[in-house]
Amino acid sequence: MKQFDIPSFYRSDFIGPIKNFRRKEDPRKKDFAPTIVDFGGIEIVLARHFGFCYGVENAIEIAYKALEENPDKRIFMLSQMIHNPVVNQDLQDRGMGFILDTEGNQLTSWDEVTSEDLVIIPAFGTTLEIEQSLAEKGIETESYNTTCPFVEKVWKMAGKLGKDDYTIIIHGKFKHEETRATFSHSTAESPSVVIKDIDEARIIGNIILGKRPLTDFELHFKGRYSSHFDPSKHLSKLGVINQTTMLASETHEISEYFQSVMIEAHGEGNIKEHFADTRDTLCYATNDNQQSTYELLKLDADLALVVGGYNSSNTSHLADLCESRFKTYFVNGAKELESANAIHHFDYHNKEHISTQGYLPMKDKLRVVVTSGASCPDSVVEAVIDRLLSFYPNIKSKQVALQGAGITE
Repeated sequence: MKQFDIPSFYRSDFIGPIKNFRRKEDPRKKDFAPTIVDFGGIEIVLARHFGFCYGVENAIEIAYKALEENPDKRIFMLSQMIHNPVVNQDLQDRGMGFILDTEGNQLTSWDEVTSEDLVIIPAFGTTLEIEQSLAEKGIETESYNTTCPFVEKVWKMAGKLGKDDYTIIIHGKFKHEETRATFSHSTAESPSVVIKDIDEARIIGNIILGKRPLTDFELHFKGRYSSHFDPSKHLSKLGVINQTTMLASETHEISEYFQSVMIEAHGEGNIKEHFADTRDTLCYATNDNQQSTYELLKLDADLALVVGGYNSSNTSHLADLCESRFKTYFVNGAKELESANAIHHFDYHNKEHISTQGYLPMKDKLRVVVTSGASCPDSVVEAVIDRLLSFYPNIKSKQVALQGAGITE
């Protein structure tokens, strides 16, 4: 796989050797078992795969390259580069501006952006409408377009489905930047609707089977379907694509459900005429991180720390998985571990920051699961681990602990 040139301060002298060792030992990525590093009074259980993915490293390389190659130009990010506060803040500190926030709200007026400026499209991609607006301003974006190739793969699948006259079901979070971009590209190809989960899939399925009235479509999906979408016509041929960071298990469940609905409605012999077997359109990193988290769930541990940006969809899904097994704390950095007694963390379900007292059990040997989202630098994860280790006296050094775990360069 391509090696990217990203700033060294995003890398980790502790995590890097672990990842390199596991990569050499398991080049085909068949082993998703975690790495356990024993520091004496505390064990750190690290997921097999976590942290920067291909698309994120590609985006970071391009963004810093743009800054280096254009010292005399104003440079804007269309929106957040990735969903990580450390990366976005560093780019801002280096003079990069932001046109939109993560919800699509305007931060810099379009009137202020001219053809003399550089505009970088983020890893999530952008809508066709914004692409056209930038083109009309004479702003060239191809040189520094950081759209993830796995997101573009989803768009190509939408094009294939549209060519074969399938209506497109998008499994995603409608307000998420990637889903907004995918919806724009998808609606240019075929009638499209965004659903968030299996419950919403069942609403559409029951409409198809005549168990719910057609008016329920407008009631439940207003603002989330393409113009001129007619549920009386456009629900006879379906294909499913997704936001690349959704839970694979949920997308599979949704796809299998729609397949069963179309068999019930049209017969198994005609299924290929009514349902496209697209598999899921998740990226490899999302799949690897989720599979690695499922392996973590097979172990016993006292708690889990999930590290990443609070608006990161893939990180929130990792937190969801960990919560099914462990007491889990979703943090964006080391500062959230206020002390050995208090932790500041994010309640993703209620979208609020909360503090918890007594989060570290009082025991002779503590085991803590650690993982992170695809947009989180390894250096941030190491800082969280360092902060945790600082609460325990007389522990082994990281070098000695790595040697004890059999990790060699």
